Amino acid sequence: MRIGAITDEFSPDPDIAAQAMRASGLETAELRVLWGKNILDLDDDELNRALNIFEKQKLAIDCIASPLLKCTLPDAPDVDTRFQKDVFASRHTYADQPRLAERAFEVAKRSGATTVRVFSFWRTLDPAAVFERVVSALRDLADQAAGHGIAIGLENEHACNISTGLETARVLAAIDHPNLKVVWDPANAVVAGEDPLTGLALLSMPRIGHVHAKDCRVSGNGLEWVAVGQGSVGWEGQIAALYGEGYSGDINLETHWTGANGDKLEASRICAVNLRKLVASS
Repeated sequence: MRIGAITDEFSPDPDIAAQAMRASGLETAELRVLWGKNILDLDDDELNRALNIFEKQKLAIDCIASPLLKCTLPDAPDVDTRFQKDVFASRHTYADQPRLAERAFEVAKRSGATTVRVFSFWRTLDPAAVFERVVSALRDLADQAAGHGIAIGLENEHACNISTGLETARVLAAIDHPNLKVVWDPANAVVAGEDPLTGLALLSMPRIGHVHAKDCRVSGNGLEWVAVGQGSVGWEGQIAALYGEGYSGDINLETHWTGANGDKLEASRICAVNLRKLVASS
């Protein structure tokens, strides 16, 4: 199980991020925001510059953290406004999706990434009403990904229509496609109100292609992001379950926590240490 991070969780400056990640003992890099721009909005020269930076630090690019299907689905029930909608320098629309998909697969090919992360449109007040449309969009992307020899990874995102292990399992049952994998995020399941071990148990382990690591607490006072291993996810149990079922993919830090002093770089360093200890002890 290789351990890495979404690079902008350390710094939006890839030079700073790459050096800090390597110094923290990480092996893989997931690209999302670089120099303040979404990965799919970089031009070719900027992309080449970024790839050279991570190659120099011997960090393998394993995933393109794209914003695909992280938008409003037209002619659908109203979007659920209870959830914060993180866009990470990407405010693209439904009409932009074909162009974004083409660029995402191109960036994956050039970087050596085997997975392009995707979503399931902003969560509506009636997710069941749009389920078939979500399935159709994901099947289309999986078909496109097959032509490029890579996979799309559906992330369970609490602000999107597929937010839990249970909802993700329904998608996997509806789409039996070798190029559709899961980016499992147990913290997102917690925010969505699901026990993360229960959610994980519902998923077919061979179809989990990637895991995101962050931690949180949810209470009457709201949502609080905390250091990995100090929240409600129960990372010891998650990692033990993944190992126990033969998971051999990567696990990438997605810190979210800003640390005691609001220093995201230091917070990510702390979480990297915590995550490495958790994996080593499993």
